[in-house]
Order: sequence, then structure tokens, then C-alpha cells
Amino acid sequence: MGAEQERKVLDPFGIRLGEAVDQHGPVCVGIDPHASLLAEWGLPHSVKGLRQFAEIAVEAFGGAAAIVKPQSAFFERFGAAGVEVLEDVLAGLREMGTLSLLDVKRGDIGSTMAAYAQAYLCDDSPLRADAITVSPFLGFGSLAPAFDLAKRTGRGVFVLAMTSNPEGARVQHAVWEQDTVSGAIIDDVADANALAPAGTFGDVGMVVGATVGKDIAELGLAERIAQSRAPLLAPGLGAQGATIGDIGRGFGAAAALVLPATSRAILSAGPDVAALREALHTVQQEASTLRSVIERDA
Repeated sequence: MGAEQERKVLDPFGIRLGEAVDQHGPVCVGIDPHASLLAEWGLPHSVKGLRQFAEIAVEAFGGAAAIVKPQSAFFERFGAAGVEVLEDVLAGLREMGTLSLLDVKRGDIGSTMAAYAQAYLCDDSPLRADAITVSPFLGFGSLAPAFDLAKRTGRGVFVLAMTSNPEGARVQHAVWEQDTVSGAIIDDVADANALAPAGTFGDVGMVVGATVGKDIAELGLAERIAQSRAPLLAPGLGAQGATIGDIGRGFGAAAALVLPATSRAILSAGPDVAALREALHTVQQEASTLRSVIERDA
């Protein structure tokens, strides 16, 4: 299918994400080829090992997860050959009908941000994904090129808002014009989603760590997050210590928007494809049970 044809058939990202979550549950599974995981899988620390790892992960998760999140850095570290593998991962997920969320955390100004947007959100780019992560800390308005192109092509953008790394709070919880930086980002995302088509999710998401539930409560942000309609990528499940129950307790009214994200906890079951799928299925069952309870009590 040509790029122009693809552009015409893509529904808005939030609608497509909602359909995928309804089918597979809300879990976002990562493809993170850490050096330690390559070793665990008995693969060489080389482009050949990277490609074997990636092919196994795509086979295991394609068609089985609502959305799959390759971490660009673990491919980029192998240079051009690693980026070629990443292109093949994204193409493989497209062929299997599975949404991709490329974790690149790009953020810049002007023509540079526009070039980043073209690299990942343009219909004819070999690195195109269904959504990407971006950093708003050069100003929310600096992300306009990504928002504009994503809207035109039916793709999504996930904005860093409340990350799980402890040092992030020094910036994200800082008070600016009588609001926290995180609070201002949340409201900007809500504005960006104001005209999104009806459905559970808007097209602009946020990255909110699965381990920051206590901060959400202390800062009184749960209701504002819920009103944003943003799908919430919540890294930290498993390896960083967060549980599905932590999400239910910590995110409050916003819990129904959460996409629990996990990579190492599932990838450690590899390299057997069946074992990887079983590990994913276990987390999906837990997340879907929580989602059912939230929807029942809403």
C-alpha cells in the first residue's frame, strides 16, 4: 500500500487506540534490546543479535498487544545498521496490524522540531510510527510541528508530564505561575484534545510513571488528568516495582486512561515466542480486570 493510500485510511490515533485496547486490553509492551537481555537470550551483542531479538519480539507481540513500544536508543546505539532494524520492527508491526509507539523523547524548536516530526510522523518516512514520545521542556508550544503533522496523518503524540525517575520531580513539580510545571502540561494536553473525536482517548497522550501515584494525589492532579482524555503511558510496571494495583490506587479518576507499560518483566521470558506471549497475557489479564472494576465503579 502506498503512503498516500495509508494516509487516507488512518482514523484518528485516539480512535484506533481505543479499538485496540478494547480488543487486547490496555497493556503497552516494550521492545528494549538491552545488552543484558541479549545475553539472557543467548544472542550476540551485535547487529545480528539485535535483529534476532527484534524479529522474535515482533512475532511474539504483533497481533497480541494493543500497542508495542520500541525504545529507539537501544537500536540507535548500533548505528545505521541498528536504525535499519528499527525500521523493520516498525514495518513488521504495521504489517501485523499492531499500533506502534516509538519511544524517542524528541523535543526542540522551530525547523528542528519539524524535522523530527517528519522523521517519525510523516506517511513516507521509513521510521514512521503510529505515535511517538516527546519532551515539552523547551515549552509546550515548541511541540506544535509534531502535533500538527500527527493530526494530519492520524498519528499520536505522548508528552512527558510526570516521569518516574526521582530527579524529574525537581523540574516537573516546580511551581510556575501558581501551578506546577506538570499541572500546566496536563492542562495544555487537555486543550490539545478538546476537539478530538468522541471516544475514550484523545490523540495527544501523556507519559505519567506508574510509580508516581502518590505525587498525583499530593498535587491534586487526578481529576485534571482524567479530564484531559489523554491516554497515559505509564512506564514502571514490573522492573521498576510498580504493580497493576498501584495504578488503580494511585491514579484515581484517571486510572481508566492508563496504558500500563512493561518491557523487561515480559522480555525476560524470552526468547521463546510462546513464553513471551504467555507473559504478556498474564499482565493483560491483570490490567483488564482492573479496567473492568474501574469502568463498573465509574
